[in-house]
Amino acid sequence: MTIRAMMWRVWREHVVHHRGRLALVLVLTAAMAGLTALYPVVIKRALGMFEAHDSRILYQIPALVVAITSAKAAAQYGQTVLVTKLVLLVIRELQDRMFATLVRSDLATMEREAPAALAAHFTTDATTVREAMIRAVNAVGDVVTVVGLTATMFYLDWEFALIAAALYPLAAVPIQRVGKRVRRASGGMQERTGETATFLHESFAQARTVRAYRLERAEMHRAAESFEQLYRSLVRMNRSRARVDPFLEVLGGVAVACVLGFAGWRAARGGNTLGDFTGFVSALLLASRPVRALGALNSALQEGMAGLLRVFGVIDEAPSIVDREGARPLPAGPGRLQFQDVGFVYPDGRTGLDRLTFSAEPGQTVALVGTSGAGKSTALTLIPRLKDVTSGRIVLDGADLRHVTLASLRDSIAYVGQDVMLFDDSVGANIGMGRAGASEAEIWEAARAAAAAGFIEALPDGLETRVGTGGGMLSGGQRQRVALARALLRNPRILLLDEATSALDTESEAAVQLALTRLRAGRTTIIVAHRLSTVRDADLVVVMAEGRAVEHGTHAALIAQDGLYARLVRSQAFTGDTEPERTAMLAS
Repeated sequence: MTIRAMMWRVWREHVVHHRGRLALVLVLTAAMAGLTALYPVVIKRALGMFEAHDSRILYQIPALVVAITSAKAAAQYGQTVLVTKLVLLVIRELQDRMFATLVRSDLATMEREAPAALAAHFTTDATTVREAMIRAVNAVGDVVTVVGLTATMFYLDWEFALIAAALYPLAAVPIQRVGKRVRRASGGMQERTGETATFLHESFAQARTVRAYRLERAEMHRAAESFEQLYRSLVRMNRSRARVDPFLEVLGGVAVACVLGFAGWRAARGGNTLGDFTGFVSALLLASRPVRALGALNSALQEGMAGLLRVFGVIDEAPSIVDREGARPLPAGPGRLQFQDVGFVYPDGRTGLDRLTFSAEPGQTVALVGTSGAGKSTALTLIPRLKDVTSGRIVLDGADLRHVTLASLRDSIAYVGQDVMLFDDSVGANIGMGRAGASEAEIWEAARAAAAAGFIEALPDGLETRVGTGGGMLSGGQRQRVALARALLRNPRILLLDEATSALDTESEAAVQLALTRLRAGRTTIIVAHRLSTVRDADLVVVMAEGRAVEHGTHAALIAQDGLYARLVRSQAFTGDTEPERTAMLAS
């Protein structure tokens, strides 16, 4: 996408909606330019009065200078504030659109980039776009100022003006070439910034592992390499950017030298007054700053466009999992879930599921077991359509999940994982996310059912206590019970559990198991099971291998069958059960 196309898109989709602010910015910009163009005229008048020994120079010229300067300062303040506010509004709108796209995007899209790299779109990219937009809006003022000063130059001496005007267009081609280099370098710099942010997030998140395995030196080496790559990218970009101002400085010097030479030649022939010449040179020197700014504008725009291209890349990525044409709300039903020859292939070609078939009857608990990579978690993600089946279909109460609305499907499902991450909000807010508009009484009822009311009442501010980042102010068992309370408040038709007790201590597990028993009552539940005790309680065990269901049955029937499931139990593939418990379960 070209700069012109992206700028037109920003104008059409964002800037034009702020007509009032934009009009005021243009008025103040024109005022600043007009007042700047008056300076050379005042200087000419002052020199004329000086030569004529006019006493009015003592009060008239100072008063004019103070008035012009004060008016320009007021206009400049208002213009700066309005431009910054306008640009920040546009950036906020772009950030809103990016977040709205990402929060509704497919899980595969979110997994493609690290969280820190996604966050860089809202920080690094937004910053470069903001700076480019401010420069672009200010460039309007620079253009008007140059036009005003040029008019003043022609008014004072049209021959001098032609000499100056003939030189500056020579800068266009080299400035354009430098701008393209800056855009390439800026794109590389932003990618390196995202990579560095990703590395830092990963390293800090793995702080315990780094210290436990004495990886400090290795991490410092990785950090040095990452910072070196970022340093080189920044140097390349700034080296390209630094070429513009010196070039324009030389060109401005050449213009002044030509004007001085021509003025000397004309003075030798008896032409021009001192006031005309001084006023013109003043106008030429005043024009040098906005001309240099306009020369550097292309580099700033190219840099900003690299960030804007990445921003629009996020905004324009359409999700593949959306409501199909004619999709209807999920029909009422008891919660009968069927996997019918379900296949799933990852974007890189790996097979996740291969003709997986099983049925979960209303109110049943189905445990999915198998070795790592068997496809258990993949099957779980297909039910709320976080990913879509590649072949076959999943049917809930007679409706193919792809033919019902996402909202109605997900409203009927609750999910609780083994590593619960809460939002940095109050306990009550985290529970209340289960159902919008739930009353405080309903939240307390869900908390009691999840065996969470006791510890919540003991917190300093009860339901209003903030849980910290990720829920770090609570223990693992407390976080699990908050998540279970949220699921209970949702009152789902289908409950999805990624073994919600596998990482808990014995005391916490007892409380969570009690809450789980209440939560599962009367609901169809699909569990990715890691504990043998959980599998023992399931109504149906589906044993998976290489994405397929190789065995079905109850725990006792599968043990008696002495197949893969029995081998998994004997090889201690399940975790968290004591050896006596395991022996008792094998014997049952």
